[in-house]
Amino acid sequence: MNYQQTIDYLYQHLPMFSRIGAAAYKKDLHNTIALCNAIDNPQTKFKSIHIAGTNGKGSTSHMLAAILQQAGYKTGLYTSPHLKDFRERIKVDGEMISKDFVTDFVERTKKISAETEPSFFELTVAMAFDYFAEQKVDIAVIETGLGGRLDSTNIITPLLSIITNIGYDHMNILGNTLQEIAGEKAGIIKPNIPVVIGEYLPETKNIFTTKAKECNAPIYFAQDDYKVTNVTSTIQSLHCLVTSIEHSITEEFSLDLNGFYQTKNLCTVLCAEGILIQHGFIIKNEAEKLALANTKKITGLHGRWDVIDQNPTTVLDVAHNEDGIKQVINQLTVTNTAAAHTHFIIGMVKDKEVEKVLSLLPAGANYYFTHAHIPRAMAAAELQTKAATFNLHGNTFDDVNKAVAAAKQKATATDLIIVCGSVFLVGEVDYR
Repeated sequence: MNYQQTIDYLYQHLPMFSRIGAAAYKKDLHNTIALCNAIDNPQTKFKSIHIAGTNGKGSTSHMLAAILQQAGYKTGLYTSPHLKDFRERIKVDGEMISKDFVTDFVERTKKISAETEPSFFELTVAMAFDYFAEQKVDIAVIETGLGGRLDSTNIITPLLSIITNIGYDHMNILGNTLQEIAGEKAGIIKPNIPVVIGEYLPETKNIFTTKAKECNAPIYFAQDDYKVTNVTSTIQSLHCLVTSIEHSITEEFSLDLNGFYQTKNLCTVLCAEGILIQHGFIIKNEAEKLALANTKKITGLHGRWDVIDQNPTTVLDVAHNEDGIKQVINQLTVTNTAAAHTHFIIGMVKDKEVEKVLSLLPAGANYYFTHAHIPRAMAAAELQTKAATFNLHGNTFDDVNKAVAAAKQKATATDLIIVCGSVFLVGEVDYR
């Protein structure tokens, strides 16, 4: 098979969560273990950092990878899902995995794949581990798919575990309460391996402390260790002051990830960085600052309050659950853009808590209902009907780019257009 045939095979013949949802989720690690056994357990051949969480784990992964890369370490990065190109999921020093490696890996694993019948995600995880081992990375930043305890990535023994936060998402798989969801995420906590908790809630803190105690794992709470002040956000950057409570040191930071919510991820990253330094990593202040100011350029991250056009300002954000949409609304308030006319282009998937998301959106905005071209997507007309019960009104579009064009035609130069509601919807926007 050539590369395109290989990608078609991966998409069409393997159960894929982004397409069919929970039916693609395997509630054990047997397939991943079998796959990795068959290729000589590449996950044991490189150091790693493991990151879980409801929101923010992608941004946190990219920021940490950028810092490690800028500090001179050959850095692997595994994240999901991708926006445009399958190879976005697996990178070394910001460069996507080669097409030849993808094709070769699928060919090499055909026999074990036929025996185990892995999901798309299981095979992709094994591919990432094999690539990082082959590339002899110094360290790899590994983002979970969903959950943690039963996530395919959870066969690694990392130097550090990170859980960014806990919110309501994937309840059909992870549980209906914050405690149950936290319990699944806490499954990445390993014996004697330090863990950073980015944010906790009264309902979830005890879940983490109990699991850490059982594992004799040192635990750090970033929201208690760092305080952010003087936050300002522009179209291209975010500036703030961060104080280390323990050391009584305040530093100024500039991020090219300009969403206001990135301040929380920044605290998580700084806490993690401190632990890595304790473990012998050499990260100079200049490397850290340069990396955080250029994360998008270094690692290729997109879709997080991502300004793709101006006059009117057009933003892509992959927020797709209750907490994520809350952060988008907060961004409108913090950056004082709520005074402008706001145009929401929104599409969602069927297995999200659609009503909760819609209940958060402002009734005074203009709406354009659409859908991504995947089986899980909720039809634009159905989303429109549900939105009407919350006094949110607008037309439907069978393609997100038609919705963007309609919004730009209606908007004035000072208006704001936001595309959100689904990673897959954002991925279909033509912007680069």
